[in-house]
Formats: sequence, structure tokens, C-alpha cells
Amino acid sequence: MKAEPIQYSAGYKRVVTLLLMTAYTFNSMDRSIIPIIAQSMKIDLNLTDTELGLLGGTAFGILYAFGGIPIARLAERFSRVNIITIALIVWSGLSALCGAAATFPQLLLIRSGVGLAEAGCAPPAHSLISDYFEPERRSSALSVYSCGISLGYILAAVGGGYVAQHLGWRAACAVVGLPGIAIAVLIKILIREPPRGYSESSSAIRDTRGSATAPSRAVAPFSLRAELSELRAVGKALLLDWPVLHMILGVTIGAFAAYGFYAFIPPYFSRAFGLGFAMIGIIAGLAGGVAVGIGIVAGGFIADFLARRSASWYALVPAVGGAIAAPLFLLAVLQTHWRMATCLLALAGFFQYASLGPTFGVVQNVVDKRRRATATALLYICLNVIALGGGPLFTGWVIDRFAETGFHHLHFPMLASSLGATFRAGCPAGTSNAACESILAAATRQGLLVMLIFFAWACLHYFLAALGLGKALKAAARRNADIAALG
Repeated sequence: MKAEPIQYSAGYKRVVTLLLMTAYTFNSMDRSIIPIIAQSMKIDLNLTDTELGLLGGTAFGILYAFGGIPIARLAERFSRVNIITIALIVWSGLSALCGAAATFPQLLLIRSGVGLAEAGCAPPAHSLISDYFEPERRSSALSVYSCGISLGYILAAVGGGYVAQHLGWRAACAVVGLPGIAIAVLIKILIREPPRGYSESSSAIRDTRGSATAPSRAVAPFSLRAELSELRAVGKALLLDWPVLHMILGVTIGAFAAYGFYAFIPPYFSRAFGLGFAMIGIIAGLAGGVAVGIGIVAGGFIADFLARRSASWYALVPAVGGAIAAPLFLLAVLQTHWRMATCLLALAGFFQYASLGPTFGVVQNVVDKRRRATATALLYICLNVIALGGGPLFTGWVIDRFAETGFHHLHFPMLASSLGATFRAGCPAGTSNAACESILAAATRQGLLVMLIFFAWACLHYFLAALGLGKALKAAARRNADIAALG
């Protein structure tokens, strides 16, 4: 029976990308709200910075990462649109429920649920976008989708910061969580499930009007052995190819630094400059949202343009961006006035986040069309277990250690002996007196400076990836063409 020709217009593809970007915006917003309201939560529940790092990163990231594998395998077989819709409804509801938590363990449990549900966004979304857009346009399309991470941060920072200041952090959780349910309904109504491999010209069947259907390799019957075989194949493509591995290491280490760094930028502006939550929200939105979003989109389009000459630019764009960003981050943290610090953070974020689109594009291009959601899920294990799960927790732990050192040894030894044995006991929430506030502000600055080492480390891996990336992408294209021919 002859397959019906399918044609998706350029306008419709843009609508799909924007809707998926909106889902990712809510994904990012619900993820980012904890750092934005962290100082308010710290005071209300008497939390340590390590506990804040656990809430903002580890509790969320671990289940986000490992939940992605089974969800990705479902996305290789079933409707990706349905998976995104269900996941969006669940994580939005749980994010709102965070505002009802009365204790740290309750918050930890709910945040873990948010992380598990949010794992249903990126793997199926990357797979959908890769089916709608050709290989040479995927970095651009995925950079637009990835812009949702900065838009979500803007909304969480500005909206969440304003609500937290005027209505409290509990109301802020509800405000950022509930609207996602409406977006889930729109995605279900408006996005159609494309044929697998629709955008590959090598496998598309085109009629004289330019429409296409893309035959898809049959899915093997489900079995544990088959699933493990697929995971091994994807892992081999991502981790045993030297240039691709360096791309993975670059984005993972860079994300480790960025998640840890940005998780404590709002508390830093509160502790170092004494700003209110609403103003901090605006600053975080501009520096960590607007500038980062522009950098994400620019990085994808610039990489696709330059890669017409050499595919190594998919690695060089992130490498050069990171090399420019690292000293700007350093200068930002050393500023004594919040306005200059904000401007420098914005510039640094623009260059640092140029890495996302090119990296995601490379990951999608080196695997077969039936393995794209799985490839994204494996990448997100690195990004979430190591980066999101480790970055904020590590940064919070480092800040706590610097605070203890300052409390006991550097400036206030008499204060330590009179108020308590530890910084937490002697300085509840770090705000009990001016001396405690000074110690916490200095410790936060020192913790942020430590994270700059990881920004530079990530940059090195991208430079190494550029050495052989062109050959790796050509070899992957031949390999995937052979798989399609056998399918």
C-alpha cells in the first residue's frame, strides 16, 4: 500500500519548535525556582547551603537523569507528544505542591518527584526536533529549543522573585508551577507526531511536489536484551568516539560549573549587596536569562553557518565562547558594586552558553534516528547526575566550608567561642548579626571563585574535540546510512 505523502511547512516547524521551547521553559522555570527563593527558604526553614544545594540540584537531578532512560526508550516506540504532555502536567503540579511543604524532608521528596517527571521533556523533544529538521539545521533548531532554559530562568527570577518578596516563597512555587498545565494541553492539540527520520534526505521518499514520507526501521520486540543492546550502541557512539567524548565532557563539566555558579548568584547578591528578592530577580533574569538565551540561540546559528566550511566549528564555537567567558566570570565576582557585576555576568553568560546548540546537534547527528531520544537521555545523565546533581551541592558545600573557616579561624575566633561551636549554630541562617553576614558573604564569593576552575576545564575539552570532529561526523553519517539501508 502506497504511503501518503507528508509535508510539514516551514511555518509549522517553527510552531512546533516554539511549543517545545515553551515546554522546556516551564521545565527550566520549575527547576530554577529553588535558587531564586533560596534565601527566603533558608531563613524560614533554617537550612544550610548544603541543604539548599541538595534541593536545587541533587534531589532533582538524580531522578531527572535516571528517569530519562526508561522514558527515552518509551519515546523510541510510542508517541513522543503524549509523553511530553503527561510529563508536563505532572511536574507542573508537583512544583506548585512544593509551596505546601513544611519541612526539609517533605521538600526533598517533592523535588525528587519533580525531577522524575521533568525527565519526560528533553529526550522526546530532541527526538521530535531532529525528525522535523535536517542534520545541517539541527544545531540552530535545538538552540532555539534550548533557549527555553534561559526563558524559564527569567520567568522564575523576575516573577518568582517578585512573588517571593511580596507573598512569600510558598506562593512563588504555585505561580511558577500551575501555568504549565495549560501549555501541556496546547502541545497535545497542536503538535503532530512525525515519521521517524522524516528529515533525512537519504531515507525520505519525495514526490514531485517536494513532500515526503520517511520509512522507519522496524522496532524490535521489547526485551531486556534488546534494550541493553540499544543502550550499548548509543553509549558506544557517544563515549568511544574521541572527539564526541570531548564534546560530552565539555558540556558536562561546563554545566557542573554553571549549575553550581548560578544556583548561588541570587543568594550572593543578597548577601554581598543587600538587595531584595524582587531586584535580585530582575538582575538574575537579565544576567542569567536574557543574555544566556541570546547566547544559546547565537551559538547554534553561528555553529551551523561556520560548519559549512568545517565541522570542527561545532566544537570551536563552544571552545572560543568558554575562553572568553571564564575571565568575565572572574571579574564579575570580584566587583564591589552590583551593577558592574551584573553587566559582566551577562557578557559571561552570553559566551558560555553558546555551547548548548552545537553540542546537542552533534549528539543527535552521531546516532541513528531510532536512538535519538536515548542519546539525549544518556547525555542528560551526565548533565544531571554530575552537573545539576553535583554542581549546586558542591558549591553549597564549599561555601559552608569557607564559612566555617571564617567563623573559627580568620576574623572572628572570639565570636565562635561565645556563640557556638559551628557557623550554623552560632549564626543561624547566616543572618543573626553583621559579623555573621560578613562571613557568609565572603564565603559565598570564595565558593563562586572555586567554580571558575571548572569553566576553564570545560573549555579545554572543546578545543580537544575540534581536532577530529569533522572525521567523526562523516563516519557517523556513513554508519547511520548503513543502518537505514539494512532497516
